[in-house]
Amino acid sequence: MHNSDGNSRSRSSSSVRQSVTASPDATSPAPLESLRQAREQRARVGLNLFWRTFFLLALLLVGSILAWLQTLRALEFEPRTLHTAQQIASLVNLSRAALVHSDAIARVSLIKTMADQEGVRILPREPRDKFELLEGTALGNRLTDELTQRLGPDTIVAQSVNGETGLWVGFNINGDPNWLLMDRSRFSPAGGRTWLIWLITAGALSLAGAAAIARLINRPLKQLSYAANRVKDGDFAASHLDEEVVTSEIREVNIGFNRMAQKLAKLEQDRAVMLAGISHDLRTPLARLRLETEMSVTDEVAREHMVADIVQLDATIDKFLDYARPDHVTLTPVNLHAVVSSCVYAVQDHRELQITMSVPEDLNVLADEVELARVISNLLENARRYGKAEDTGITNVDIAAKGRENWVLIKLRDHGPGVPPEQLSNLTKPFFRGDSARTAAAGAGLGLSIVDKTVQRMGGIFALANSSTGGLVAHLQLQRATDLPEGADPKQRLQRPSVKRQLPRRRAEDRMA
Repeated sequence: MHNSDGNSRSRSSSSVRQSVTASPDATSPAPLESLRQAREQRARVGLNLFWRTFFLLALLLVGSILAWLQTLRALEFEPRTLHTAQQIASLVNLSRAALVHSDAIARVSLIKTMADQEGVRILPREPRDKFELLEGTALGNRLTDELTQRLGPDTIVAQSVNGETGLWVGFNINGDPNWLLMDRSRFSPAGGRTWLIWLITAGALSLAGAAAIARLINRPLKQLSYAANRVKDGDFAASHLDEEVVTSEIREVNIGFNRMAQKLAKLEQDRAVMLAGISHDLRTPLARLRLETEMSVTDEVAREHMVADIVQLDATIDKFLDYARPDHVTLTPVNLHAVVSSCVYAVQDHRELQITMSVPEDLNVLADEVELARVISNLLENARRYGKAEDTGITNVDIAAKGRENWVLIKLRDHGPGVPPEQLSNLTKPFFRGDSARTAAAGAGLGLSIVDKTVQRMGGIFALANSSTGGLVAHLQLQRATDLPEGADPKQRLQRPSVKRQLPRRRAEDRMA
């Protein structure tokens, strides 16, 4: 039966406490937020190989098109000008000769025939005629100079006379000034619109070709990148590359990569077999040795120390086996509150560990239930060993979780001495041992490495940080399970007793009572 006074109630619930709301620091996801922002920044700034190759090819092709365009215009300028000037001069000389050597009746007929059939009109030039000279472009100036040189210094080349546009050439017939009017199309260089149409057409075809070439070049690299990522994730079966491609260099790279992946898969398999053999070969002698020690050693102190060493060896073997577990896990909807509760229930016998839990009961994540429980248990054990308060020797742990969009952010914080900032990045490395403040207990240096590896296998992110108010904080980010039917609960694989055991009082408490 329970004692009704407040002290008894506080003692009976001292090992596990649940709170409805968490402190602001308990849900601060700063390390994960900064990590996600850094990844998003890299994704925004980064330029993949396809677009880089495409832009370089496009720049090269557009530059080449512009260079050819200027070259063609330069090559067209001189021949076109000389040819046009020669045609106009020949037409003027022939018209002048025909008019000079024909009688009046034949002259009228000749002028009418030239206007009807050739589109060339010969008109008298009056002193009151108002004309506008040919535009002062390079082509217009060159044409005017050529005609002046061929027809004489009194030659006039105009683009309109008395408001009528055309190609007007002023010349003399036996001292009488006349105009020779021709269609302007005889002297119409390719306009800007024509060049623009050709430029756009050539540019579009060139860019399409550049995109096709860039895609063809980068496709093997993209396949290699995907296969390398699969190898990184431990999925060796999905990392096979085609060894029958036409290009010899790519074929050699694919063959070399496949052989490397096969060797890595063989090494991974050999490691798992070796560590499984360690468990089989060492645990039986250790169990026999522990039994013989407890039965044969008469010195109680020596017996306790020997048994403790054997237990430590057995725990170290467990750590090695946990670290060598296969990388493939099946993710299913898991109730986070239930998993954390089961882990907290398992450690409630530890008097030096007090836990405050704030996890919504309807929060579900995509994870492997057993693996997630192993992660929480490892973090609790790490906090129990190294997060004790210096004055009381008790570890206070705060566990909080909250959903955010498609993710669930979990925070587990102790109130111990924390970790030097320069060692934070090394805590998840296998076999790393920090300073004595957090490594007072013996261990294999694999606990946090197992956590990091397991969280990554489940598609999450794990980060460690020192709290601003003291202690080490473990941040986890897991995928949120949102496709459960309304009212449905995830299937449970772990046993979660609903009745919590009551711890016997310490001897000091008995004496005080």
